[in-house]
Amino acid sequence: MIIKRGLGWLKHVVRFLLQQSESRFKAWTRPTTESLVMGIGLDLTRSKPALIAENALLRQQLVILHRQVKRPVLTHKDRCLLVILASRVRQWKNALLVVKPETLLHWHRQGFRLYWQRKSRQLPRESPIGSETIALIKTMALDNRLWGAKRIRGELLKLGIVVAKRTVQKYMRQARRGRSPRRSSQTWATFLGNHASQMWACDFLQPYDLWFSAVFLFVIIELSSRRIVHVGVTRHPTDAWAVQPLREARRVKKRRLRLERQDYALSRFAD
Repeated sequence: MIIKRGLGWLKHVVRFLLQQSESRFKAWTRPTTESLVMGIGLDLTRSKPALIAENALLRQQLVILHRQVKRPVLTHKDRCLLVILASRVRQWKNALLVVKPETLLHWHRQGFRLYWQRKSRQLPRESPIGSETIALIKTMALDNRLWGAKRIRGELLKLGIVVAKRTVQKYMRQARRGRSPRRSSQTWATFLGNHASQMWACDFLQPYDLWFSAVFLFVIIELSSRRIVHVGVTRHPTDAWAVQPLREARRVKKRRLRLERQDYALSRFAD
């Protein structure tokens, strides 16, 4: 354990020293008036396409500086050229002299935002279906609240009107917006109250014993009386084991119903 921690600490130290040496080497070889020789030596190790791209970036900045003003004004064309040329230079931050790298990144984000705004704008289009079909879809959606888009589309096909499902959904939402749905059938709470005596609920639990070992419980309860029908316990649950408690609970339920019928018959006979 101590050796592992020592190796991890040594790894972090080596990584930090490499990062520091890399940053200092980049600052040392930055092309300035004092380090011209080192800049030339660094350029000898770089590829020709990289040097061509960096020269184009520097040339464009010189074109801007040759306008002989205290603070050169960059046009939209200049900004686009600087962004494009910087994308082709690996060490573009070191080659920037006119603007800061944050400014160039801001121009790039603006161009990206404008591109996708123009690409994602919705052009005005006429509806592919007639106004009578739209009115018919809305009428069917209002008069039949339980109908979905698939049912309405099927009824339109019977009339010889071919409409896509997405189009039906669009005008259905427009017609039913702000209106409370009509319920012609019973709610889930009503259904549960009517059939709770014939329904069971089951779930898996994972407690732990005294020795902190996992134990799996499969509990089945009756919804109407909240009475536990069956409990299964195991340490290794499988598909076959999960089915077995259901079978046993079913047998217990049948036996209980048979006993209740016998008690009812005996009470009627005694009366």
